[in-house]
Amino acid sequence: MACLWIVGSICSFAQVNSVDQSMVYSTDVLMTLSDTTQLFLVRNIDISGNERTKPEIILRELPFQVDQQYSLSSMVQQFKKAKKQLMNTGLFRDVIVSLKKTNGDDVYIHVNVEEKWYIWPMVFFKPVDKSFGKWWSEKDRSLNRINYGLRLSHNNISGRNDKLRLSIMNGYTRQVSFQYYGLWLDDQMKWSTNAGLSYAQNREVNYMTYENKQVAVKAPNDFLHSAIGGFIQLNYRPAIKTVHTFSIGYTYESIADTVFKLNPSFAAGSKFLSYPELFYRLAYADVDYISYPTKGFLGEVSLKRKGLGSKSSVNLWEVSAKASQTWPLSGKYFFNLKGFGMIKLPFTQPYTGKQFIGYEGRYMQGYEYYVIDGIAGGYSKATLARPIFSTRLHLSSRRLQPLSNIPIKLYAKTFVNSGYVYNRNAGENKLTNNFLYSGGVGLDIVTYNDFVIKIEWSFNRLRENGLYLHQRSDF
Repeated sequence: MACLWIVGSICSFAQVNSVDQSMVYSTDVLMTLSDTTQLFLVRNIDISGNERTKPEIILRELPFQVDQQYSLSSMVQQFKKAKKQLMNTGLFRDVIVSLKKTNGDDVYIHVNVEEKWYIWPMVFFKPVDKSFGKWWSEKDRSLNRINYGLRLSHNNISGRNDKLRLSIMNGYTRQVSFQYYGLWLDDQMKWSTNAGLSYAQNREVNYMTYENKQVAVKAPNDFLHSAIGGFIQLNYRPAIKTVHTFSIGYTYESIADTVFKLNPSFAAGSKFLSYPELFYRLAYADVDYISYPTKGFLGEVSLKRKGLGSKSSVNLWEVSAKASQTWPLSGKYFFNLKGFGMIKLPFTQPYTGKQFIGYEGRYMQGYEYYVIDGIAGGYSKATLARPIFSTRLHLSSRRLQPLSNIPIKLYAKTFVNSGYVYNRNAGENKLTNNFLYSGGVGLDIVTYNDFVIKIEWSFNRLRENGLYLHQRSDF
């Protein structure tokens, strides 16, 4: 099953290219320009290779515009920034920005792009457990704990970098979901909107945490939890590196009496919960390659509000921040430092309001089989890595040209983690309210569709060690 999962994932990859490759310029022309302080006027920007992507989407990412003046040295730097930004859209396999020709003080620029394969239908088989390793080692690889279904992704549906996600799931969990991202609202492409709907039913509910592991109750012939919800988001991107996201959503949940009998503080209020959710996020990205940075900074601050008023059945304020800085070092090494922090108010929260480490992609290496509940805390991760192998697999396919050239890059790394989570009602969960640390070594595989597989051997403060598999998790 593990091999099938990995092979299926690799089949959905799209090309990865380093944005540090040298730009291609018209060197014959540049050699005749000895005055690097001379200003040149951009007269025209020619675009090629974009069979689906609209030209305005490409022009939106360029740090230079028609009728602007630049010195020769400044123009070279702008070309490098242009390639970085275009690659970080996730739309292209490769980008070349070149000086096409000059005419006196006028310059003509050429942008050539190679588009990815954008449509990915996928049949999936996924364990319901928190991680593949937990299902494999602790649940005896039970097929009764498998969800299966169909997922359809289109990463450039109208040619304007908008995305469609459809998912139908059956088995242990029933779920239908729909999301659409990137409907532009203005000609300057500063404002866009996202929307989504989902409906799910679960046969198993984790109703408490004991010894930092989730304890579940299940009803093989019935559903213990049902939820329907939707959201609408408004995005504001005034320039290139910063995005503001404003979101409003609504959720209705039905929870079986069985769950409340086992844990009366599982959720606030009755077994029927309905609440709005307000959300704001400020995100900043200035990295060489957003899916696997080897240089640059990523940062994000978010504020979430669930429920309205202190008397609401759900009453949660959540503030979180995360950041990642990567420094290139000598000998192709690079050092990455990540940090995450979060606080929940008020401090008195039901069980479902205390989810911290082990939820929503948040984890510490070496603690993958555990969850740590709390209302305040954070963690940091430090990684030293370097590339060790790079190749391309060439497939003969004229019809599927975007799939004919598959890059594979391997990075070796070593890492350490540290963290702390506070919970004034920790119970028998000994990892809570204690300093956490871990470390290890690993191998990262970067390939098709901005896809990253992480194979890691880690140890933790419990003197446990093991081999863990991750599919690209930044924090």
